[in-house]
Amino acid sequence: MTQNDTYSLDGMSFIITGASSGIGAETARVVARRGAKVVAADINDDDGAAVVSEIVENGGTAAYCHCDVTDHSQIRELMKFTAQTHGGIDVLHNNAGMHENSFTQEKSLETLPLEIFDKVFAINVRGMFLCSREAVPYLKESSYPSIINAGSISTFVGFPENLAYGPSKTAVAGITRNLAVDLARYRIRVNCYCPATIRTGMVINYAQGSPDPDATMRELANWHLIPRLGEPEEIAKLVCFLASREASFITGAVWMIDGGALSWRANAELLGLQPESYG
Repeated sequence: MTQNDTYSLDGMSFIITGASSGIGAETARVVARRGAKVVAADINDDDGAAVVSEIVENGGTAAYCHCDVTDHSQIRELMKFTAQTHGGIDVLHNNAGMHENSFTQEKSLETLPLEIFDKVFAINVRGMFLCSREAVPYLKESSYPSIINAGSISTFVGFPENLAYGPSKTAVAGITRNLAVDLARYRIRVNCYCPATIRTGMVINYAQGSPDPDATMRELANWHLIPRLGEPEEIAKLVCFLASREASFITGAVWMIDGGALSWRANAELLGLQPESYG
């Protein structure tokens, strides 16, 4: 099923956490098209299994494994399952992540429940750390190992009602750099990417919950110098590059993929840009 394109991943064994939807699901599809053997991991079993079925029906190699990244024992089983299913682990894509929006409407400093703050960190930071730790014994056996972590533009700047997610994504960048140092002796490269607003179900649901969904979507797009939402496939292609041999001299890096959002302090309409012309 190898796609005749740059960044072939022929035969590489990939774990993708949070793979039942959004960026994770699209990354699973794209890396499979480029020849990777995929294990899609999630707690949403029906949607995760559907992603795997789609990949297999299109000629790819994939399997599903239930894994809650807040559960250390389930993470260990995920690594064992992947090694047994695909003969090892070459790439760990720590994609699983959640925002406090998914759990509560109380998001100010005074009202955010402490258990929600802890839960976001347990998924976004502790889960990433534990997945990386449990993958290392298998990655050491790989001829081209790497870990790719999901950051955010919240890694760098603050946003309203973002007091758990934002700091958790700042931690992702710090852990990425420190893992790159500690794992260099094993030839394991560690990088992360930081997207702005991507057209995922989570973003669409957020907009639909607002008083004016169309206006909210326009506002989200207008943060970008390329005034549209990013597409999950665009993130997936960056993951392919970072996992590929073309990225052999890249480790400890934090890659922006934000449509120019953090290079300025205004919005697209102030420059006279027409979002609809960008598709």
